[in-house]
Amino acid sequence: MRNKSERKPKRAEKVQKTSEIYERLAKPIVALSKSQKKYLNSFDTNIITFGVGVAGVGKSFCAASYAANQLKEGRVESIIITRPAVEAGESFGYLKGELKEKYEPYLAPFLSILNERLGVSYVEYLLKVGKIVTSPLAFMRGSTFNDCVVILDEAQNTTPTQMKMFLTRIGKNCTVIIDGDIEQQDVKGVSGLRDAINKLSSVKSVEVIYFGIEDIVRSGIVKDILIAYQNKG
Repeated sequence: MRNKSERKPKRAEKVQKTSEIYERLAKPIVALSKSQKKYLNSFDTNIITFGVGVAGVGKSFCAASYAANQLKEGRVESIIITRPAVEAGESFGYLKGELKEKYEPYLAPFLSILNERLGVSYVEYLLKVGKIVTSPLAFMRGSTFNDCVVILDEAQNTTPTQMKMFLTRIGKNCTVIIDGDIEQQDVKGVSGLRDAINKLSSVKSVEVIYFGIEDIVRSGIVKDILIAYQNKG
């Protein structure tokens, strides 16, 4: 039987751990560029926000962090994260494992950010009870997005038909964040991202935020690599 003195350190550790969790949850999202600031502001003022541009500018970080805060503060009931099941010439049919195993690597960057903002165990719980939903874009047909933040990642790899299907799922109290890089399209034909921007950029409650090489915040080498590729054609 443990005595009181043995239990005290565990209580102290629990209090410290709880304090650290609350400190992490209270941490504000800080924009690291002017484009990031516009992007974050758009989430609060528009129903649909397109974030378009090169890798390393923080599109995923801003979207996932915002979604985590909205869920934590009770402003939405759930987070939905999706992306087309095609990337760099691969599809789920060519990957080993069950659907969940096949799809997890596609969304690992978002789950990593959610883990940082909410804590690993809490994210696991939210996934289990359906408060965080990760699903291929094709599985969105027939759904209605109510009381949620929805993130469509790698949207340059959607077709116009897929994008229209996705956008017509929007219901009440829904914030939709769509990101992608039109220059990194891996599917043939017209990109659903490009098509949607052309059709919707003048629609009320829709905003398009463009990110350039100057907005890269990931690391200096990423900026240098993209400049080198750009200069060499």
